[in-house]
Amino acid sequence: MKAIIMTATGDPDVLQLQDLPEPKITKPEQIKVKLAAAGVNPVDTKIRRNGLFYDNSLPAVLGCDGAGTVVETGIAVRRFKAGDKVWFCHGGLGREQGNYAEYNVLDERWASKMPATLSFAEAAALPLVLITAYGGLYDRGGLAAGQTVLIHAGAGGVGHVAIQLAKLKSARVITTVNNAAKAAFAKSLGADDIILYSGNDVTTSVLHLTNGKGADLVFDTVGPEVFKKSIAATAHFGRIVTLLGLEGVDLTEARLRNLLIGFELMLTPMLRDLDDARTKHIGILEQCTEWVDQGVLKPYISMQFPLQDAAQAHRSIETGHTTGKIVLTM
Repeated sequence: MKAIIMTATGDPDVLQLQDLPEPKITKPEQIKVKLAAAGVNPVDTKIRRNGLFYDNSLPAVLGCDGAGTVVETGIAVRRFKAGDKVWFCHGGLGREQGNYAEYNVLDERWASKMPATLSFAEAAALPLVLITAYGGLYDRGGLAAGQTVLIHAGAGGVGHVAIQLAKLKSARVITTVNNAAKAAFAKSLGADDIILYSGNDVTTSVLHLTNGKGADLVFDTVGPEVFKKSIAATAHFGRIVTLLGLEGVDLTEARLRNLLIGFELMLTPMLRDLDDARTKHIGILEQCTEWVDQGVLKPYISMQFPLQDAAQAHRSIETGHTTGKIVLTM
């Protein structure tokens, strides 16, 4: 099979198209999937630059998100049959094979049937960002109807689905973007108020929009500097959930505000082999399948590359200004 191999740590040129043997089912609970598309996520580029999460040696196949068709099942598989279309977030961290390839094998527990209304490319764009946004807003953030949430980078991969999930909770959404085109995009997703962060002070704008109170929940998808500035934009006794680390962030004002601070790393169940948590992730995909097929949740793909152009896909996502998602197709 054709696959993209990470041959070393470094720039995107370390990603090379090679021929590999097709993976085989080795356990009775596994399914073999002919992949049609793989999502490209920022974590892929971080692994490429910094190294694998595990001590396994290179080369490795990256890509956590995949969508395709079941072509073979182990003798104990009960949830799927050949011909079923599935989507999943599995592999790509350095232990199991990732999805920048034509085939993959995984335990049936970690796959879910695709939404009927999505193409393979659309389905591959979603699992990691959906689980991340759902966990950050609902589980860690406790978002409830009538509350105000500030979603940073609302036009990005996580941000554009976070806006939609927040509106499904009947929350008021304030979001930040860097230009008028992205503002219009965020508005089309349901955002109530848009802040152009390149020309405005975000904290001042949030306080103005909330009559000085601040947002009940802040969802930080950017990093420490944005988190630090968000503290003063969060209501007293409110909550901030971040996807990144907080190295060097002074939390004095957060303490004075009695803020709850949460972290959302959806990879934790895979990295720590937390099967119950991974099962919950499948439940999230099943719930989101209902919303997708009802037409109230949708992905946006800004760029689509053939598998052999994975290096270019990485260059594009590393600009940091991608709208929606980037996908590889086989």
